[in-house]
Amino acid sequence: MKVIHVSAECYPAAKAGGLGDVAGALPKYLNKIGTDASVVMPKYQTKWIHAQHWTVVHQGHIQLGQENVYFNIQKQTYREKADLGFPLYVVDIPGKYDREGVYMDAYTGYGYKDETERAICFQLAVLYWMGTWAEKPDVVHCHDHHTGLIPFLMKYGFHFRDMGLSHIPTVFTIHNGEYQGAFRWNKMHLLPPFEMMAGGLLEWNGVISPLACAVKCAWKVTTVSQGYLEELQYHSGSLTWLLNNERHKSVGILNGIDTAVWNPATDHLIEKQLARSVDTFKKANKAAILKRYNLDPNRPLFTFIGRLVGEKGAQLLPEVISNFLNAGGNGSFAVLGTGDPHLHEVFAQMKHHYSGRFDAKLEYNEGLAHQLYAGSDFLMMPSKVEPCGLNQMYALRYGTIPVVRAIGGLKDTIQDIGFEDGTGIRFDHFSVHDCFNAIRRAAMLYDNQDFFKTVRNRGMQVDFSWDRSAQEYQNLYKELV
Repeated sequence: MKVIHVSAECYPAAKAGGLGDVAGALPKYLNKIGTDASVVMPKYQTKWIHAQHWTVVHQGHIQLGQENVYFNIQKQTYREKADLGFPLYVVDIPGKYDREGVYMDAYTGYGYKDETERAICFQLAVLYWMGTWAEKPDVVHCHDHHTGLIPFLMKYGFHFRDMGLSHIPTVFTIHNGEYQGAFRWNKMHLLPPFEMMAGGLLEWNGVISPLACAVKCAWKVTTVSQGYLEELQYHSGSLTWLLNNERHKSVGILNGIDTAVWNPATDHLIEKQLARSVDTFKKANKAAILKRYNLDPNRPLFTFIGRLVGEKGAQLLPEVISNFLNAGGNGSFAVLGTGDPHLHEVFAQMKHHYSGRFDAKLEYNEGLAHQLYAGSDFLMMPSKVEPCGLNQMYALRYGTIPVVRAIGGLKDTIQDIGFEDGTGIRFDHFSVHDCFNAIRRAAMLYDNQDFFKTVRNRGMQVDFSWDRSAQEYQNLYKELV
């Protein structure tokens, strides 16, 4: 069974969030259990992509309105040290994706103004390429709104029906329903000819919504946790009715983590690998963090890793941390991430005001992220929206206790320490007050070192590998085929 994953991100080639981790791990685990899975993504100007060897396997052009856009498809040439566990293809579209940032300018921090044109070009290039295959894929698995037009065009686009794509089953995974990729009807001319009677499938709330279109047209819709699927039935804004209407073909499958990449015993990105003693492992890696961050080594270390955006709850952090420290709370705080320019300014001020107790690295740094998971005592995830969340799984594997809001996948994966099998600290409401109390509970837990170590060790035993989830996806594919 041949399955191709179409994604805007794929670790380690290009990653902005959990989508990249999933696209870089699920195909690997599918191949292990007998599914011929590959990935196609845009060719960005990232360091990893630049360092690889690529072979051109297809060339073509796209008529994007009045613009004639040339592209080529390139396949990664096998190299032992860069073996991903699956074939990786990139779509090279000069002028569209040959940029360092995935969704936003790496220097200004603002999103690209031609995001709609870029996404359409990418999807059309993939479709034209697949149309030339002698052996078509058995399933096309699309990820998030950047690929949401593919199920529609495969079925109703004249070119792609003629190329034999209309009968191929499609799966669409919602990693984050907050982003629909919507654009106005005045850009409809960018799309290739399609059956006009089906045009209503593109529309949602008066605009063209790739995410809504994919939910309508894909053969199966998945979400990245059962909890998120249930939330979408009630709390997805304008999409609530649609997602309820398509509930019959929807399923929640919890994401996993790549235990080969996220392995504290072999991780080359951290100061000290885990051998026998968890205490020794944590102490050495905490010391390594303190070389990078100006923080008091004698306090419990709280860390936030991720995009500094509203959905991650980053806007709560300044007030929560300030209130905690001003109240004499025992803790030091490290932040790693980029996002809202206003938060950048606030964190820069806090570094000086709370010197030794707060520090922030306003950058994307995969290696430092690994180090923070390995050396921190607690990981903060005060998310407003969290479809699945992978950070809490990484944290548990490295002996860092998550402090999370009970929402989406966080609710599915973290049990509160108030219960017998608790692995973390949960809070319910998206508020400074609830988050503050959760941090306070964590500091109290740290003071009880025997219980703290019991919770820590319990979390390290939880299995969040992709093995089970990959099997669920394989079963889903088989059902469709």
